[in-house]
Amino acid sequence: MTVLEKIKTSRTYCDGGTGTLLQNLGLQPGELPERWNLQRPETIRALHRDYFAAGADIVRSNTFGANRLKFGDELEAVIAAGLRLAREARDSLGGDRYVAFDMGPLGRMLRPLGDLDFEEAVALFGENARLAEKYGADLIFIETMNDAYETKAAVLGAKENCSLPVFVTNVYDERGKLMTGADPAAMVALLEGLGVDALGMNCSLGPRQMLSVLPELLRHTSLPVIVNPNAGLPRSEDGRTVYDVDAEEFSGLMEEIARCGATVLGGCCGTTPAFIRRTVEKTRALPFALPEEKQETLVSSYTHSVNLGDGPILIGERINPTGKKKFKQALRARDIGYILNEGIAQQEKGVHLLDVNVGLPEIDEPAMMTAAVTELQAVLDLPLQIDTTDPVAMERALRLYNGKALVNSVSGKEEVMARVFPLVKKYGGVVIALTLDENGIPETAGGRLAVAEKIIARAAEYGISRKDIVVDPLAMTISSDTNSANVTLETVRRCREELGVHTSLGVSNISFGLPNRDLVNATFYAMALQAGLDCAIMNPYSAEMMKTYHSFRALRGKDPNCTAYIAFAATVTTHTETAAPGAGPELSAEAPLQQAIVKGLHDKAYALAKEQLRTAAPLEVVNGEIVPALDLVGRGFEKKTVFLPQLLMAAEAAKAAFEAVKEAMPAGSTSGKKIVLATVKGDIHDIGKNIVRVLLENYGFDVIDLGRDVPPETICETALREKVRLVGLSALMTTTVPAMEETIRLLRERAPGVKVVVGGAVLTQEYADRIGADKYARDAMETVRYAESVL
Repeated sequence: MTVLEKIKTSRTYCDGGTGTLLQNLGLQPGELPERWNLQRPETIRALHRDYFAAGADIVRSNTFGANRLKFGDELEAVIAAGLRLAREARDSLGGDRYVAFDMGPLGRMLRPLGDLDFEEAVALFGENARLAEKYGADLIFIETMNDAYETKAAVLGAKENCSLPVFVTNVYDERGKLMTGADPAAMVALLEGLGVDALGMNCSLGPRQMLSVLPELLRHTSLPVIVNPNAGLPRSEDGRTVYDVDAEEFSGLMEEIARCGATVLGGCCGTTPAFIRRTVEKTRALPFALPEEKQETLVSSYTHSVNLGDGPILIGERINPTGKKKFKQALRARDIGYILNEGIAQQEKGVHLLDVNVGLPEIDEPAMMTAAVTELQAVLDLPLQIDTTDPVAMERALRLYNGKALVNSVSGKEEVMARVFPLVKKYGGVVIALTLDENGIPETAGGRLAVAEKIIARAAEYGISRKDIVVDPLAMTISSDTNSANVTLETVRRCREELGVHTSLGVSNISFGLPNRDLVNATFYAMALQAGLDCAIMNPYSAEMMKTYHSFRALRGKDPNCTAYIAFAATVTTHTETAAPGAGPELSAEAPLQQAIVKGLHDKAYALAKEQLRTAAPLEVVNGEIVPALDLVGRGFEKKTVFLPQLLMAAEAAKAAFEAVKEAMPAGSTSGKKIVLATVKGDIHDIGKNIVRVLLENYGFDVIDLGRDVPPETICETALREKVRLVGLSALMTTTVPAMEETIRLLRERAPGVKVVVGGAVLTQEYADRIGADKYARDAMETVRYAESVL
């Protein structure tokens, strides 16, 4: 029986923690556990065998942190040994048991939030996948991923470089969010679109906390769901990391998790073979059922999904050169700022998705599409509709897109379907199906329905589900055919009733050649909504269209208590054209420079700062514009209305403004507020530290960043030499927290006046107190606030 047959027919069990067990067996603080594959193979083999004997069906190789960045030329030997030891443990017991190649995060954030290129990440993961298959893994187990973009890079790396099944688990916090903001529905959309075989969550939380996140995963996914919790929350005892949930409590909670519908169960940090044995004993006899096949049509960004069946859905049409002279000029000049401003403005008008069309005959469309998608998803969290007929541009956009895109479009022409469907299948996406083929656009609703059926059938041959097809029945101008609107409306209705698919229309096409087009468009939009239209590609600046949208939602019971309608109506008079309010007062900023920073517009922030410095002193610009803008975004982050990528892009825009300020200040000017930052010895993950550094610098602190894997002595010596009053320490791995404790102990001995702030995924307030830290910071903004209080 293959592992895929196993997970589809019976409850499947994974192993538990590795690093915390190896600590108890002598792994030293900062020592790389993967190196024990070569140095202490008998220990690793015995650990795997203990998990198999406890009832685990799947054991993950001791390769979680193995990648070229960390191990260089040793990589292949470490992976080969790790997989050999797991196979030997399996073979010693026989039966249907499986070895998973364990693939964890790289320890660096991807651009634009970090310095690692997306394709470089794909290549690093791809190398691991090739070695995994070469040395006998049964599957790839991608785990502990806290960023949707790195997750996508890992899945692409695996699927492009091996033929093994792919399982994925992400790290959610207690709010059900990844570090970079993705919720469970967004991850389901992304991962199912990419074609993984099972998905779920691991690490960070204990089983009790995961029980609150699990229902959201199960609500959206059709795949087997994996739940591998920690043994509760960590704390430090005598230099060792221990957890607050024992095997009996853990297994009892895992029984609840199994009854909820999770079908792949295991453990993570702090769990042992005893945890797995009790979990198997308590859940083996429970009824088994895979999640039901969901019929949701989901597109997603890096933070959230949009269900196209929860309409009406608004798709902003303004990033499209058709009929827009200024936009054409911007494309020729490669003015990305113009595109970003259009995107931000449409988001503020209340659209759910953005259409992105940058096609002009005289420009390099693939290059421009790549730039537009990269920059838009850096400053916006709206899902994008990739709108192009160029297959190269389409593939580049889909590959680098951080989510599951809407693709516009495919037609019933065989050559177009053969070009588009393989891309949609590989990268995931929902595709707009135009009801035209080699014979043109049918004149009747029946003819258009027949084309739609042909497209749906051909998509199925590529493995693309009906739910991922959205039919566009084509709105043709009534100025040349007065019956065309009726044909379109009938096709919309029949698509819903007879084909069971969602529909989309470019609404404004109906009125070409007529005066007062807004009136015709809005009336047609109302008729289309009544016929069952789900998505409208439309102009969000049109007051008439937005009136129709809000009125329809209120009338059809889609706007509880008419809340959105009332808010919208308050902005509308008979003499103004406006639309839905934007992001809300918590992110409103009146001054142009503050607006540019809040929205993450790097170049614009620099230019506006330069302009202000003509009449204002540098410190006036800093204290009156830059810091208030950062505070605004910081408060949004603390309220959980702003996510990490938005926070970092605002920080980058503030950094650009600071550059302008520095150019206007005397050379050598500093704040005098010094802070030392370091990731502790043995830990190569500097994601959290780098986020903290960016924010601290933009609040005017002088940051001495010592980097990753820094010995306690180096941190202490630097603090003394630079006469700092605050040191910030980061650790992502359970196995490196003891190095943090040792660093704090040394600072207390040699630099007793220095305050220490700590952070990292494995830390808690209790843990920080036990190791002697002055402050536990849950996130980067909390570190900034503490630094302000100390310095």
